[in-house]
Amino acid sequence: MYAYTKKTIPAAVGALAACCLLTIPSTGAAAAPSAAAPAAAGARAGGVLGACGPGQLCLWPKADFKGRAQTYELSAVDIDSCTALPGGTSAQSLANRTGRPVTFYQSAECAETGEFETYPGKGVWAPQTPYQVRAFKIWER
Repeated sequence: MYAYTKKTIPAAVGALAACCLLTIPSTGAAAAPSAAAPAAAGARAGGVLGACGPGQLCLWPKADFKGRAQTYELSAVDIDSCTALPGGTSAQSLANRTGRPVTFYQSAECAETGEFETYPGKGVWAPQTPYQVRAFKIWER
């Protein structure tokens, strides 16, 4: 299945739940995201979620979904392979709507000697990553 040596999906999910899982407004009150209705572009405390369509992986160069997003889809990315961001670029915020777990790496080679985190794929928005993301790997479920 998956071979994680530094941080596991449950650890990443726990950290993400503590800081970054976002809610969307419903009819007047904020509702928690669910599998049936994952968090979508909408209001959040301090700003607006970045626009990222279903099935997409979106990366922004600055925190809080600012700057021009780089968008990836499963049809254009090799599953279980390291995908480096274009030379000289990095990301500081992200949205994972691929339906699959994605590991984001500080290293452009997906090396585990730098920082890395795995985020679930059912509608996660992270307004600020703990490091500059330079590569990612989309996992087979």
